[in-house]
Amino acid sequence: MPTGLIAALDVDAPERARALARRLAPHVTMFKVGLELFTRAGPGLVRELAALRPVFLDLKFHDIPNTVARAIEAAGDLGVALVNVHAAGGKRMMQAAAQAAQGFPGMRVIAVSVLTSTPLAEEEAAARVVRIAEEARACGLHGIVCSAREAARVRARLGKDFLIVTPGIRWDATPKDDQARTATPEEAARAGADYIVVGRPILRAPDPARAAAEI
Repeated sequence: MPTGLIAALDVDAPERARALARRLAPHVTMFKVGLELFTRAGPGLVRELAALRPVFLDLKFHDIPNTVARAIEAAGDLGVALVNVHAAGGKRMMQAAAQAAQGFPGMRVIAVSVLTSTPLAEEEAAARVVRIAEEARACGLHGIVCSAREAARVRARLGKDFLIVTPGIRWDATPKDDQARTATPEEAARAGADYIVVGRPILRAPDPARAAAEI
């Protein structure tokens, strides 16, 4: 399967998110709804977007197991295709999330490993991310969020059926902003990423739809 493109709708107004989604839908695999947009617009917008393209609900749930399990069920009721939990919540929390997701066969739950904004030496980052990936799979989760720099190591260790989602996608002409461990779309694809997440390089482009199509 070719690497899919997830467009991060990291904007501050529901109206802008709707307009962007309509323009980007022909060129992307999925939309990402993060903390800011979800807090401003709520679940109704998620349902609207899901009618155009599958939605990755990027809220990084991190709480006691019961609370996270109920949040996963709520995400499933919204019809999202992908949702994440923060691996720092521990094994019991990830197990509860996996169990809650069983009632929603079309939804996959992935663990956030080490944020791409965290500056780490290559070997340290890879070792940490692989350990978290192994723990996430043991807990029943479908995959992991990691930078493309660790993706190849995760793919080699966990195999082709483990989902890898890579943010921090940049290239020479785009500013790195707050991202520390970045890679180009091509590098992420070669490393084995199932999906790349791209936000600001699309949102800041003069023509976001053309930028997405070029990616």
